[in-house]
Amino acid sequence: MPSINGGCLCGKIRYSAEAEPAFVGLCHCHDCQKFTGSAFSTVIGLPKASVTVTGTLNRFTKRGDSGKPIERQFCPECGASILDECEVMPGIVMIAAGTLDDPSWLKPAAQIYCASAQPWVELGGQMKRFEHAPE
Repeated sequence: MPSINGGCLCGKIRYSAEAEPAFVGLCHCHDCQKFTGSAFSTVIGLPKASVTVTGTLNRFTKRGDSGKPIERQFCPECGASILDECEVMPGIVMIAAGTLDDPSWLKPAAQIYCASAQPWVELGGQMKRFEHAPE
């Protein structure tokens, strides 16, 4: 089981997990673009019970395409996005890959919401592509 560690820009939030990721993927939805300030988000899905967070996160909740809530959690001091929780994936949290201490092992396997991808984004590799969320 890998040890996964990371935190925010200012260091007030830290997290750790001892678990195999359920998935590693990219999301091109407009909400992820706005939340990350980038063309897409890269996330690691982990069992919620395996993740320990030190520090107090701020939360913002909005309904996703499914109509169910997505809770975005971020550092109240520096604003770094840390993790997401989606009601459609109970028991899973999605860690923002850019907050990892060591992201060298990441190998995203899929991209979702490719219909919303920025037209200049062209990613190579063997990732599965979904126009929207997989069912």
